[in-house]
Amino acid sequence: MKTKSLFVISMLVLSLFFGACNQPGNQGNGQVKTDTILAAMEKKVNEFTSFKLTSDLSQLTEKEKQMLPLLIESGQIIDEIFWVETFGDKNAVLDSAKDEFTKKFVMINYGPWETLNDNIPFIASFGKKPLGANFYPKDMTKEEFEALGNKEKANPYTMVRRDDKGKLICIPYHEFFKEKITKIADLLLKASALAEDPGLKKYLELRSKALLTDNYFDSDMAWMDMKTNIIDVVIGPIENYEDALFGYKSAHECYILIKDKEWSVKLAKYSKLLPVLQTGLPVPDKYKKEKPGSNSDLNAYDVVYYAGNCNSGGKTIAINLPNDEKVQMAKGSRRLQLKNSMKAKFEKIMQPIANLIITPDQIKNVKFNSFFENVMFHEVAHGLGIKNTLDGKGTVRDALKEKYSAIEEEKADILGLYMVSKLKEMGELDIDLMDNYVTFIAGIFRSVRFGGADAHGTANLITFNFFKEKGAFTKNQDGTYTVNFDKMTLAMNSLSELILKLQGDGDYKSVADFIKTKAVIDDALSADLLRISKAGIPKDIVFEQGIEALGLK
Repeated sequence: MKTKSLFVISMLVLSLFFGACNQPGNQGNGQVKTDTILAAMEKKVNEFTSFKLTSDLSQLTEKEKQMLPLLIESGQIIDEIFWVETFGDKNAVLDSAKDEFTKKFVMINYGPWETLNDNIPFIASFGKKPLGANFYPKDMTKEEFEALGNKEKANPYTMVRRDDKGKLICIPYHEFFKEKITKIADLLLKASALAEDPGLKKYLELRSKALLTDNYFDSDMAWMDMKTNIIDVVIGPIENYEDALFGYKSAHECYILIKDKEWSVKLAKYSKLLPVLQTGLPVPDKYKKEKPGSNSDLNAYDVVYYAGNCNSGGKTIAINLPNDEKVQMAKGSRRLQLKNSMKAKFEKIMQPIANLIITPDQIKNVKFNSFFENVMFHEVAHGLGIKNTLDGKGTVRDALKEKYSAIEEEKADILGLYMVSKLKEMGELDIDLMDNYVTFIAGIFRSVRFGGADAHGTANLITFNFFKEKGAFTKNQDGTYTVNFDKMTLAMNSLSELILKLQGDGDYKSVADFIKTKAVIDDALSADLLRISKAGIPKDIVFEQGIEALGLK
């Protein structure tokens, strides 16, 4: 069947928006051109529906309430750092935006490239987004970088620049962003002085030091040890999605969170089952020989502030950290379910898509609890499989380079669903598995709209095409989809085995070929996505957030 790449689809969509501006009938008619562009930008801005980030602050002590403005100010500075990493001078692009809608879209995307549309430029003068964002010189080639004899070049916490003679050099984040990092470190220390929970106090103190040295191990270990805190903060250079050139550089972000105690109690038991689930993976023993840490936590939170990488384009609704394999092997990881954001996406995006795309007989199977479970176990599944390649040459992350993020998200997607099925089988989850299956398929249509520049979008495209080949679902004459329970179970197990083997073998070429052949949009899926877009269903959410939104001012 004929296929289109995400890039081609994106360009076709943009041509519908902007092509009319260059037609002969419009030449000389500046007002028509301006109106067309304004209408297109207004439509794009309206694809993001607003949601207010709040929580029940009555459960906080007075000192905890005093911590929040300090943490929010830290997040605002993180935002400034991320702007530099992803684009450069924020004012340069804002000054080039001539209308309010373009300016709003610039702020949503942290630059002139549409994050959820393959990073296509929506301000033409800026051209294509550099694969390495602004972590590397824009004129640097891969060959030049690979020839650089500097052991810090692959360090996730360095900016690559040129010296006065034009040679490549590596500058640690804490030096490159010294003024901003120093301010954040000071704010975290002030927050630690107010912290009444010993674990949170220790973490904030160590994180403050870590930002000043780019050595995060001790603060990550302290973050893993926190058990009784109600306020939480994830802050620093975390994920490497933004570096599409090599996948080396981590971008700055910040989440400020308030624990949902009631839901957290419900979730506490599941992470303890990771070792048992690891041994049962549908793959030869050598691909599951590592033992996941048993100190992992699984909790639900209200998120009250996003900043930096996690706030760019599509908003994160669950977290699995730390990324440091040494910490994961020693203590596991923590899975944070961002319940208020998740509920917003389900009600404003997921349910409307399901009503349009799922056969009427199975609409009843699309449920928030199933969505929550699928997302939750996606995060837990990051801890399964192996972190180091079977050939002993290093980590899976290093072996797969810029392809790692997409294939890791694919692993978490499919193993998360596998875990749900196994926990049902073990009697640990009292669910109708069909609810999770149908909700999972509906969720694919939500995520593939993120495009190929997003690791989650790529992963969902892979799953969609693999499941389609295996008959996990069928498309009906009315354009809706019906899930086949038995075939989906077989497809889930087959894809789980394939992904785990690809990671364990650390075979970059095989992974690249797999992504290239599976992460595509065919004509039928393209038509489905256009139908969803025409229905006016939002792509994602934007936030009303900060001190005033929380009622602290």
